[in-house]
Amino acid sequence: MITERDGKERFMKNQADNEYLTDQARWNAVVRRDRSANKAFIYGVLTTSIYCRPACSSRLPKYENVRFFNTCEEAEQEGFRPCKRCRPKSDEPFETHFASIINICQLIENSEEPVPLKELGTRVGMSPFHFHRLFKKVIGITPKQYAIEKRLKRVCSELRKNSSVTDAIYGAGFASSSRFYEKVGSMLGMKPTEYKKGGSGIRIRFAVARTYLGWVLIGATQKGICSIDLGDHPEILKRRLRDRFPKAEILDNDNIFRTWVKQILAHIEKPNLPLNLPLDIQGTAFQRLIWSALSEIPPGSVSSYAEIAAKIGKPKAARAVARACASNQIALVIPCHRAVRRDGHLGGYRWDIERKHAALEREAKRIHELDQTESPGPSPVEEG
Repeated sequence: MITERDGKERFMKNQADNEYLTDQARWNAVVRRDRSANKAFIYGVLTTSIYCRPACSSRLPKYENVRFFNTCEEAEQEGFRPCKRCRPKSDEPFETHFASIINICQLIENSEEPVPLKELGTRVGMSPFHFHRLFKKVIGITPKQYAIEKRLKRVCSELRKNSSVTDAIYGAGFASSSRFYEKVGSMLGMKPTEYKKGGSGIRIRFAVARTYLGWVLIGATQKGICSIDLGDHPEILKRRLRDRFPKAEILDNDNIFRTWVKQILAHIEKPNLPLNLPLDIQGTAFQRLIWSALSEIPPGSVSSYAEIAAKIGKPKAARAVARACASNQIALVIPCHRAVRRDGHLGGYRWDIERKHAALEREAKRIHELDQTESPGPSPVEEG
């Protein structure tokens, strides 16, 4: 006897199957990391002999290396083995992983004191080991690191209010100042006293150049690129850098930094060129999760704020995604310009909506040129 629940599940599966009948539709779903396609098909990658769900977070393969299958059995008959990350043969719904972990993130954010790992695992019905491994897979950092980052955010807020460093540390829930200092260097990018003093003692190299988007300022600390700013006048860009780090030591560029600048300028002109530079990103774990999702949108493509929110497992956080885009300090390299409204309209852009339109237009044109000169697959998307 078929229950009402069984009927609904069959209906949803049939709907999904009908939506992903062609290879082109399936490839687009893989590019979007579309979770709604997880029950419709799977795909195998020839270069790794691994098959995955469409929403798997593994690196996007080249189209020509992908084969699509309706079932896991079909993939295994062709010599593919299941992915250990998305576990396509598991009966446990792939989506529940994200929903459970995001709920735990909210719990951690709202807790004044650290929540033991065992308690976190119990809340989602997992062993501490399984929960720890799954949390890191979804968020990219451990539950402990996530909790520390949230408390660090509270410290920064208190420091901006002219609280003493000690009061800010204890007020944020750190058990001791020594525990805070063990972690703060790599997370804050500067010492708490330096942060409180507007970057005093920090050295920042910068360069200004003209591009098709106007003037661009590229700034870097010793750890990596910390700012890519766009504007109409170089002096305005310099002033904004000094306003952000009012007491930092602003230096001329050196030979190593010049090579970084050349790579970034080349990437701005030809966004399909690969770019592998160190970034000194100041943001929360949630913001960095969104920025990471943005970086997976290939040149020539866009995603809505809602699609990005769904991709990170928080489908109701479209507004939070938009805020994270607005907080991005590294234009183009972290491609927040590829985030649009649900209806396809461009929405806002901190560096002016006309620049957002120009950047997307340049990317689309560049991809079209590649299509005319190279041997493309059915999709214009390159390897991510």
